[in-house]
This record gives sequence, structure tokens and C-alpha cells, in this order.
Amino acid sequence: MDPALIREREAFKRRALAQPVVENRKRVKKDDGGSKSKPLRKPIQSTEKEPISYKSMKGSSQYKFSVLAKIVKHMKTRHQKGDTHPLTLEEILDETNQLDIGQAQRHWLLTEALMNNVKIQVVDGDQFKFNPPYHLKDKKSLLRLLDKYDQRGQGGMLLEDIEESLPNAEKALKLLGDQVIQVARPIDKKVVLFYNDKSLNFKADEEFQKLWRTVAVETIEDQKIEEYLEKHGISSMQDHGIKKSVQRRKKVGSRKNKTFKKHNDHMADILEDYSQK
Repeated sequence: MDPALIREREAFKRRALAQPVVENRKRVKKDDGGSKSKPLRKPIQSTEKEPISYKSMKGSSQYKFSVLAKIVKHMKTRHQKGDTHPLTLEEILDETNQLDIGQAQRHWLLTEALMNNVKIQVVDGDQFKFNPPYHLKDKKSLLRLLDKYDQRGQGGMLLEDIEESLPNAEKALKLLGDQVIQVARPIDKKVVLFYNDKSLNFKADEEFQKLWRTVAVETIEDQKIEEYLEKHGISSMQDHGIKKSVQRRKKVGSRKNKTFKKHNDHMADILEDYSQK
């Protein structure tokens, strides 16, 4: 190596060592009372919502009406099983496992909700039982009621109303057998019960039955059937219905100037008319 370069290198080292060096250390900031600390990051919350429990929302109307709905359903079920004796509010809450409700809800049930519910009947002021659509005790009372409906021309009764009213309704209908006719309505498929009056039963001639079954009128309009019968000298039954009398409005005539009696005729010479002055 060139000795001149070695000398320059050594001189550079000496100059570098002779110069003072200041280290740039990072200053640690102390937290003062006035200094603002960095905001802490909030933990990420899960987006899954907890299921709403109406039992925990004891002040809400949803909770109150859920308690009432459970009571009405229980009273209906026990009535259908034959338990028709009345219960106090405490007994009802005990049977429905709702003894933990607050005093406000108890007061609401006792003074308002149960008192004004059409499905609940109040007994002796502080006892309650289910109020069915019809008050039926057994199959005989059901048959009498169906017979009464038939005689008055009121038609049939819905099966769902009978099931609510008569305890063990399914068993009673099985025992009645053909004394009751069940027909499903085509509109809503609800079953309607009718009284089967066997005194009106008659035997039709077999030849007439064959003729009746051979005639297909499903695709023919009622008007065409009526025209066909009239051509062959058979008059069809007309449903005129109840005619309602239409009240005609009286025409309001023109008001004519009515002549009124004049008073104080004896003072005609004294009194003066100031209307035109």
C-alpha cells in the first residue's frame, strides 16, 4: 500500500477522534397533567345480537301481553280437559310458572287485563275461568243446541267453537255418530256441524237416482239450466229474497214569502217607518 495513503488515513482517524460526538437519544415524554394521552382502541365487539327475552323486559307491553296470552291459553286447555272450576290469580300464575312477575303486572292482570278479556269469565270478583263461545256440559247439551239451530234456521256451528266449548269434544262427537253431520266449507276448509234430522229422510226410487246421476250439470250455467227447464214446462224456484223499501227523498220546494200577522194595528197612525230613511 502507498505510504502516503496510509499517512492520510491515520491523520483522518486522529481528526475524527478529536471532534466531540453528541448522541441523539430519544426523549421519554413524561405524562403531564395537561398533556393529552393517546386514545385507547376500543375492543371490537361482536356483531351477533343477543336474543331478546321478553321476561327480562318486565316494564314493556310485549312482556305484559305475553303473560296474558299464556294465561288465556292455559285456561282454554284446562277447560277442554274438563277442569272448569275457577282459579285465583295466584293459582293461575302458579300453574303457568309465572310467579316471578312484578306487582305492577299483577295489578294490571287483576284489575284490567283479565276483567276485560272476552275469553275469561270472572267468578265472585277475584276468581277466573275460561269463557267458551257456548256453555256446553255434555253431548246431550250439544245435540239440543244443534237441534235448536236447525229449527230456527240458523244453520250449523263451527267445529273449532265446539272444541273450545265442550270438554272432550272429540269423544262426544264419536258417541253421537250419525246424529251430527260434518261438512267442510270449500272457502276456508273449516268444518261445520249440523243436526241430522232423521225424520226428514226419505227413500228415492232407484230409477230416479240413476237418472239423477246420469245428468251432468257441472259445466252448465244456471241460466241455461233454467231456460232448458222452462222449454219443457218446468218452472224453477226463484229466490226473491227480502225486498227492502226504498225511501224517496222529498223534494225541497222553493220557499215562498210568508205573510205574517201585523201587530199594533191600532197604533198605525202614530208609528212611523224609518227603514227607507
